[in-house]
Amino acid sequence: MVHTPICELLGIRYPIIQGGMAWIADADLAAAVSNGGGLGLISAMNADADWLRDQIRKAKALTKEPFGVNIMLMSPFAEEVARVVVEEQVPVVTTGAGSPGKYMEAWRAAGIKVLPVVASVALARMMERSGATAIIAEGGESGGHVGETTTMALIPQVCDAVQLPVVAAGGIGDGRGMAAALMLGASGVQMGTRFLVAQECNVHENYKKKILKAKDIDTIVTGRRLGHPVRSLKNRFSRDYYQREYDSSFTDENLEEMGVGSLRRAAIEGDEQRGSFLAGQIAGLVNREQSAAEILHEVDALAAELLKGASQWIK
Repeated sequence: MVHTPICELLGIRYPIIQGGMAWIADADLAAAVSNGGGLGLISAMNADADWLRDQIRKAKALTKEPFGVNIMLMSPFAEEVARVVVEEQVPVVTTGAGSPGKYMEAWRAAGIKVLPVVASVALARMMERSGATAIIAEGGESGGHVGETTTMALIPQVCDAVQLPVVAAGGIGDGRGMAAALMLGASGVQMGTRFLVAQECNVHENYKKKILKAKDIDTIVTGRRLGHPVRSLKNRFSRDYYQREYDSSFTDENLEEMGVGSLRRAAIEGDEQRGSFLAGQIAGLVNREQSAAEILHEVDALAAELLKGASQWIK
């Protein structure tokens, strides 16, 4: 078994965090991952305080293990949910789409461990100065909102730049990816796409099927024109959106409107034509549905085997 400082920090058995996927990462999935030995996350997405409070309390009823909440700081309800995690004594918060600086004092006073998701060295340093507990460095291979730097290049540079534990994310879906991330200096990994096909994941069955059928070249990045690039599986919606980005007669407002509700259509309705099926480039590696516990054990066991055997190549 692989045991790193992130395990001690978060109180988990395996150094694996489940990604905070909007419309997907709910109490059921978070509790299953935490019960399996990783850190499960509930995605606050654009939901209000009442919805998040209900999910947190549901997760508490399903697991006695640590779990966390992912807060998208661009959400109109960010202020509300930032208070809810304090009131409900959530042990871990991960953040994205903005700086958590304004909430850091209250979170730290409540004993919450804060792990911001960053896509650059500069942001990692900024988060360290703001009082983050650890850093999640996410490469551009990931699903959802992405940066430009690949995981292979980003992780060692972030590890060199900060004194905090670093969790690697983006393009990691099995023990080989985890072993590679640890060799680059990370103390753990975050996986999203692999957990999309966990048996406890309540995403629409069509979403799972698309992940299981995906090949290595089946993702596309859209949204660069608006400054918010997103990686998803190729389908009619993503291809149409990509083409519209290069159509000067199609305004930015038209593009914004085109994307409204697309993720919900994929995750909840399973609309294979008009939905946005967010997924990382690792989707081509994901080929079967398993329980969250099985995923965690399998990833950890292979990583441990590879790390143990790495010395054979050193002369």
